[in-house]
Amino acid sequence: MTENVILALRARSASVRLRAAMAVGTNPDPRFVAELIERSAVEPEFFVRDMLTWALTRHAPSETVPRLMDELASPRPQARSQALHTLSKIGDRRAWPAITRAHLTDPDDEVARAAWRAAVVLAPSPKPPTLPKC
Repeated sequence: MTENVILALRARSASVRLRAAMAVGTNPDPRFVAELIERSAVEPEFFVRDMLTWALTRHAPSETVPRLMDELASPRPQARSQALHTLSKIGDRRAWPAITRAHLTDPDDEVARAAWRAAVVLAPSPKPPTLPKC
């Protein structure tokens, strides 16, 4: 079964890849996290990338967040932008320190945009001021 799903995620047909990503998101299994992340880095179709992101959000953050943070150092712009996008959808603030000035000013516009969007979601909230007691 695992091998068939991986083959489907790599299929020539975008509709087969889309259905495979939907199946993995519907039935999350940590064995597929690495493949979902790898496919996100190279997937040419927007709708399939979107489904890959959704599938990753359905897995435990403990499985996805560290691997997505590793992708932020990838030489492939799409890998970085998709990792940033997915981290923003997961919303786990542990990823905040991984967003660097280099991401925010990346020469690739998609990476820079994704970094700014992720930063808005993941930045720690300031503590509200303490009001004096009356």
